[in-house]
Amino acid sequence: MNNVYTQLQALGIDLPPVATPAAAYVPFVVQGSWIYLSGHIAKKDGQVLSGQLGLNMTTTQGHEAAKLVAIDLLGTLHAACLSVGKDLNDIDKIVKVMSLVSSTAHYTEQHLVTNGCSELIGAVFGAKGQHARSAFGVVQLPLGACVEIELVAALQA
Repeated sequence: MNNVYTQLQALGIDLPPVATPAAAYVPFVVQGSWIYLSGHIAKKDGQVLSGQLGLNMTTTQGHEAAKLVAIDLLGTLHAACLSVGKDLNDIDKIVKVMSLVSSTAHYTEQHLVTNGCSELIGAVFGAKGQHARSAFGVVQLPLGACVEIELVAALQA
């Protein structure tokens, strides 16, 4: 596979710094070869992307929001790798993505929204980016965000 940083550059992605947690948690935990990233909410230009799918947001808008979350997740994953003397090229596998989509009771395209994250992860990591996934519809997310996504990755031994 190509160098992950070369792939990010080809996609025009600059990794953002790790966001300061808004509550009593840390942005990531590294335990052995496992990296657990806390949920990241959708933001654009530093502002929370608020809304509810099926009410005032379309699936296309949600898909784009999930892609923006993926970019933030990659920034945090990069920081987590650096914290143990490694980098994104040392990721063995993106193991799991869990997505929460703020949506109405009748909205049923949470999986298509979450594809925004999954597709970007796949574009960056190739086969190592193919992951297990859950996508849930929820009534409300912190700060009114439209999407929140967390990620689990494994480092090479």
